[in-house]
Amino acid sequence: MTSPAIQEPAPADPAAPSGRAGRVAGWPQAYLDRPPLQSGDVVQLVDPSGPSSAESVERAVGYLEGWGLSVRVAAHILACDSRADYLAGSDELRRADLVEAWTDPEVDAVVCVRGGYGAMRLLDGIDWARMAAATPRRDGRPKLLTGSSDITALHEAFRFHLGVPSLFCPMPGNDVFRDSAAIRQDVGRWLLEPWRNRQIVGPRAEVLVPGRVCGSFRGGNLSLLAAGIGAPEAVARTGDQPEILFLEDIEEDLYRLDNLMIQMARSGRLAAACGIVLGSWHDCAPPDQVRALMAEYLTGLGVPVLWEQGFGHDPEALSVPLNVTGVLDLAVGREPRLSVGRPQRPGAGD
Repeated sequence: MTSPAIQEPAPADPAAPSGRAGRVAGWPQAYLDRPPLQSGDVVQLVDPSGPSSAESVERAVGYLEGWGLSVRVAAHILACDSRADYLAGSDELRRADLVEAWTDPEVDAVVCVRGGYGAMRLLDGIDWARMAAATPRRDGRPKLLTGSSDITALHEAFRFHLGVPSLFCPMPGNDVFRDSAAIRQDVGRWLLEPWRNRQIVGPRAEVLVPGRVCGSFRGGNLSLLAAGIGAPEAVARTGDQPEILFLEDIEEDLYRLDNLMIQMARSGRLAAACGIVLGSWHDCAPPDQVRALMAEYLTGLGVPVLWEQGFGHDPEALSVPLNVTGVLDLAVGREPRLSVGRPQRPGAGD
């Protein structure tokens, strides 16, 4: 099957106004050539989803401080909802912590300490105009959101409402962060080094459909993406370039994955993607069954598809930047490549 030829998105207009519209146009390039954070920057830990323990929060603070960052902890990070013990405090408390962190003029990044369930419950009560006004940091670049799993809901919302790049990465309060030195090193590099030309393909990756495309990295956890179908955040903004769609999940039986994929197919999101990147399917059905299911839904789309790229819930999960341009290069006879940043032409800038 022939994949579409690579298409490069137009660079941000250098004559764009200095107001919000101009900033949003250039924000997906904010961390390509300058690191998101440096020693002394302020990050705030929040918990928009499931409850955390004091020990896991203390551990997370230690990792971030070890990178030279100044760490603040949300006021209600150890709360637990009285109705539902799977939530880290009421929706009101979790939302207040998230909004307070993002709108604090001294905060450079908001770091989600863990996932679980609950982030999507916060979205409809957020004043996005207020969040947008508070998005620029002191250096003019946008604040950074980090997290994975249930935080997919926030990545989608922050992309749609604020236009910012974000980092889908293992979270510092989780056991995998404690247990894997490779994860800690990888997340540290994404926070403290520029993103351009980073290669993000794991050791088990395989080409399902060859091809080469350039597009915007979007997506995350399949269950959360399917749950968001029909919401404003599930659609592309006017003028958005095609997406390279990332998908992963955990602890889902094969029939559940089948149901989630047919939701994605019927909503049109699979057909709208210019490329598909599949991550880990940790503790789901046997890998060969999951691979066959994904091939059933994806190999007929006419776009390049990569299997087992390595992000998600894998014990050695790779981090992935979202709402940034990248290249998926699955040429026949070569190792698969997934690069951050659009192809450079002489004299061209991002």
